[in-house]
Amino acid sequence: MPVPGRKLLLGMVAIIVIAIIPVALVLARRPHDPNLEDLGMVTPFELVDDRGQPITQDVFRGHPTVVSFLFTRCDTICPVTTMKMARIQEKTFDKADQIKLVSISVDPTYDTPERLAEYAKHYNADPTRWRFITGDHDTIYRLVEGPFMSSMMREPDKANGVPNIAHGGYFILVDGNLHLRGTYDSGDIHRLDELIRDARYLARKGT
Repeated sequence: MPVPGRKLLLGMVAIIVIAIIPVALVLARRPHDPNLEDLGMVTPFELVDDRGQPITQDVFRGHPTVVSFLFTRCDTICPVTTMKMARIQEKTFDKADQIKLVSISVDPTYDTPERLAEYAKHYNADPTRWRFITGDHDTIYRLVEGPFMSSMMREPDKANGVPNIAHGGYFILVDGNLHLRGTYDSGDIHRLDELIRDARYLARKGT
Protein backbone atom coordinates (compact mmCIF):
# COMPACT_ATOMS: atom_id res chain seq x y z
CA MET A 1 0.00 0.00 0.00
CA PRO A 2 1.54 3.39 -1.06
CA VAL A 3 2.79 5.60 1.69
CA PRO A 4 0.67 8.83 1.86
CA GLY A 5 3.80 10.96 2.17
CA ARG A 6 5.24 9.56 -1.03
CA LYS A 7 1.99 10.21 -2.90
CA LEU A 8 2.03 13.80 -1.68
CA LEU A 9 5.65 14.20 -2.81
CA LEU A 10 4.88 12.86 -6.29
CA GLY A 11 1.91 15.22 -6.52
CA MET A 12 4.08 18.20 -5.63
CA VAL A 13 6.70 17.19 -8.22
CA ALA A 14 3.99 16.92 -10.89
CA ILE A 15 2.72 20.41 -10.03
CA ILE A 16 6.24 21.86 -10.26
CA VAL A 17 6.85 20.19 -13.65
CA ILE A 18 3.54 21.49 -15.01
CA ALA A 19 4.42 25.01 -13.81
CA ILE A 20 7.92 24.90 -15.36
CA ILE A 21 6.87 23.69 -18.84
CA PRO A 22 5.23 27.00 -19.98
CA VAL A 23 8.25 28.98 -18.76
CA ALA A 24 10.62 26.65 -20.63
CA LEU A 25 8.56 27.02 -23.81
CA VAL A 26 8.64 30.83 -23.57
CA LEU A 27 12.40 30.81 -23.07
CA ALA A 28 12.86 28.42 -25.98
CA ARG A 29 10.88 30.71 -28.29
CA ARG A 30 12.71 33.88 -27.19
CA PRO A 31 15.05 35.06 -29.98
CA HIS A 32 18.74 34.92 -29.23
CA ASP A 33 20.63 38.15 -28.73
CA PRO A 34 22.00 39.29 -32.09
CA ASN A 35 25.68 38.79 -32.75
CA LEU A 36 26.56 42.23 -34.13
CA GLU A 37 29.79 42.81 -35.99
CA ASP A 38 32.17 45.70 -35.37
CA LEU A 39 32.64 47.35 -38.77
CA GLY A 40 34.83 50.21 -37.62
CA MET A 41 34.40 53.51 -35.89
CA VAL A 42 33.04 56.94 -36.79
CA THR A 43 35.97 59.33 -37.15
CA PRO A 44 35.93 62.86 -35.69
CA PHE A 45 34.19 65.55 -37.77
CA GLU A 46 32.83 69.08 -37.47
CA LEU A 47 29.78 69.87 -39.58
CA VAL A 48 26.35 71.51 -39.16
CA ASP A 49 22.80 70.21 -38.82
CA ASP A 50 19.47 71.27 -40.27
CA ARG A 51 19.15 73.92 -37.56
CA GLY A 52 22.46 75.46 -38.50
CA GLN A 53 24.01 74.28 -35.25
CA PRO A 54 27.49 72.75 -35.05
CA ILE A 55 27.44 68.97 -34.97
CA THR A 56 30.26 66.50 -34.33
CA GLN A 57 30.73 62.76 -33.92
CA ASP A 58 29.25 63.17 -30.44
CA VAL A 59 25.79 63.08 -32.08
CA PHE A 60 26.24 59.29 -31.98
CA ARG A 61 27.49 59.03 -28.43
CA GLY A 62 25.50 57.35 -25.66
CA HIS A 63 22.75 55.69 -27.71
CA PRO A 64 22.23 53.59 -30.86
CA THR A 65 21.70 55.62 -34.04
CA VAL A 66 20.27 54.65 -37.44
CA VAL A 67 22.10 56.43 -40.29
CA SER A 68 20.94 57.08 -43.87
CA PHE A 69 22.25 59.03 -46.87
CA LEU A 70 20.24 61.39 -49.07
CA PHE A 71 20.08 64.65 -50.97
CA THR A 72 17.06 66.90 -51.24
CA ARG A 73 17.02 67.09 -55.06
CA CYS A 74 17.04 63.29 -55.39
CA ASP A 75 13.98 62.02 -57.27
CA THR A 76 14.68 58.28 -57.12
CA ILE A 77 15.75 56.35 -54.02
CA CYS A 78 15.93 59.18 -51.45
CA PRO A 79 12.18 59.80 -51.01
CA VAL A 80 11.71 56.06 -50.50
CA THR A 81 14.54 55.62 -47.99
CA THR A 82 13.48 58.75 -46.11
CA MET A 83 9.93 57.43 -45.78
CA LYS A 84 11.41 54.21 -44.40
CA MET A 85 13.46 56.20 -41.91
CA ALA A 86 10.23 57.96 -40.89
CA ARG A 87 8.68 54.53 -40.36
CA ILE A 88 11.60 53.50 -38.16
CA GLN A 89 11.02 56.69 -36.18
CA GLU A 90 7.38 55.67 -35.70
CA LYS A 91 8.15 52.05 -34.81
CA THR A 92 10.64 53.09 -32.12
CA PHE A 93 8.58 55.92 -30.61
CA ASP A 94 8.64 54.12 -27.28
CA LYS A 95 12.45 54.43 -27.28
CA ALA A 96 12.54 58.08 -28.34
CA ASP A 97 15.12 58.93 -25.69
CA GLN A 98 17.31 55.93 -26.57
CA ILE A 99 17.21 55.33 -30.35
CA LYS A 100 18.16 58.26 -32.60
CA LEU A 101 18.31 58.85 -36.35
CA VAL A 102 20.80 60.75 -38.53
CA SER A 103 20.60 61.49 -42.27
CA ILE A 104 23.72 62.74 -44.06
CA SER A 105 23.46 64.83 -47.24
CA VAL A 106 25.66 63.68 -50.11
CA ASP A 107 24.99 67.00 -51.87
CA PRO A 108 26.10 69.35 -49.08
CA THR A 109 26.96 72.29 -51.36
CA TYR A 110 23.28 72.59 -52.33
CA ASP A 111 21.70 71.16 -49.19
CA THR A 112 21.94 74.10 -46.83
CA PRO A 113 20.57 73.79 -43.29
CA GLU A 114 17.46 75.69 -44.44
CA ARG A 115 16.80 73.24 -47.29
CA LEU A 116 17.36 70.26 -45.02
CA ALA A 117 15.00 71.77 -42.42
CA GLU A 118 12.25 71.98 -45.03
CA TYR A 119 12.99 68.44 -46.12
CA ALA A 120 12.86 67.21 -42.53
CA LYS A 121 9.55 68.96 -41.96
CA HIS A 122 8.07 67.29 -45.06
CA TYR A 123 8.80 63.86 -43.56
CA ASN A 124 7.65 64.78 -40.04
CA ALA A 125 11.11 64.27 -38.60
CA ASP A 126 11.15 64.68 -34.83
CA PRO A 127 13.87 67.31 -34.20
CA THR A 128 14.64 65.80 -30.80
CA ARG A 129 15.50 62.45 -32.41
CA TRP A 130 16.30 62.88 -36.09
CA ARG A 131 19.17 65.11 -37.22
CA PHE A 132 20.16 66.01 -40.77
CA ILE A 133 23.84 66.71 -41.46
CA THR A 134 25.44 68.99 -44.05
CA GLY A 135 28.46 71.27 -44.23
CA ASP A 136 31.86 71.19 -45.87
CA HIS A 137 31.84 68.95 -48.95
CA ASP A 138 35.30 67.45 -48.44
CA THR A 139 34.61 66.64 -44.79
CA ILE A 140 31.40 64.84 -45.67
CA TYR A 141 33.09 63.06 -48.58
CA ARG A 142 35.78 61.66 -46.26
CA LEU A 143 33.14 60.63 -43.72
CA VAL A 144 30.79 58.96 -46.21
CA GLU A 145 33.41 57.21 -48.32
CA GLY A 146 35.57 56.41 -45.30
CA PRO A 147 34.10 54.93 -42.11
CA PHE A 148 30.54 54.78 -43.50
CA MET A 149 31.70 52.74 -46.51
CA SER A 150 29.24 54.41 -48.87
CA SER A 151 29.57 56.55 -51.99
CA MET A 152 28.83 60.11 -53.04
CA MET A 153 30.15 60.01 -56.59
CA ARG A 154 28.74 62.79 -58.79
CA GLU A 155 27.81 61.51 -62.23
CA PRO A 156 26.55 63.58 -65.20
CA ASP A 157 23.33 65.43 -64.38
CA LYS A 158 20.05 64.06 -65.65
CA ALA A 159 18.26 65.66 -68.61
CA ASN A 160 15.91 67.49 -66.20
CA GLY A 161 18.88 69.08 -64.43
CA VAL A 162 18.62 66.94 -61.30
CA PRO A 163 22.07 65.89 -60.13
CA ASN A 164 22.93 62.22 -60.33
CA ILE A 165 24.81 61.29 -57.18
CA ALA A 166 25.56 57.62 -56.59
CA HIS A 167 25.18 56.80 -52.90
CA GLY A 168 24.27 53.91 -50.65
CA GLY A 169 20.64 52.89 -50.30
CA TYR A 170 21.27 51.05 -47.08
CA PHE A 171 21.04 52.06 -43.42
CA ILE A 172 23.85 51.78 -40.89
CA LEU A 173 23.52 51.11 -37.17
CA VAL A 174 26.00 52.95 -34.93
CA ASP A 175 26.26 52.12 -31.23
CA GLY A 176 26.71 54.56 -28.38
CA ASN A 177 30.48 54.13 -28.49
CA LEU A 178 30.61 55.27 -32.15
CA HIS A 179 31.18 51.78 -33.56
CA LEU A 180 29.38 50.69 -36.73
CA ARG A 181 27.49 47.50 -35.86
CA GLY A 182 25.65 46.59 -39.06
CA THR A 183 24.47 47.56 -42.55
CA TYR A 184 20.88 46.95 -43.65
CA ASP A 185 19.44 46.96 -47.16
CA SER A 186 16.61 49.51 -47.11
CA GLY A 187 14.81 47.51 -49.81
CA ASP A 188 14.63 44.37 -47.67
CA ILE A 189 11.72 44.50 -45.22
CA HIS A 190 13.18 41.63 -43.17
CA ARG A 191 16.49 43.44 -42.78
CA LEU A 192 14.66 46.56 -41.64
CA ASP A 193 12.89 44.50 -38.98
CA GLU A 194 16.31 43.19 -37.92
CA LEU A 195 17.62 46.77 -37.80
CA ILE A 196 14.90 47.77 -35.36
CA ARG A 197 15.51 44.61 -33.31
CA ASP A 198 19.26 45.28 -33.20
CA ALA A 199 18.78 48.94 -32.27
CA ARG A 200 16.49 47.91 -29.42
CA TYR A 201 19.04 45.35 -28.30
CA LEU A 202 21.77 48.01 -28.14
CA ALA A 203 19.40 50.33 -26.29
CA ARG A 204 18.75 47.61 -23.68
CA LYS A 205 22.48 47.11 -23.26
CA GLY A 206 22.99 50.85 -22.90
CA THR A 207 25.43 51.02 -25.84
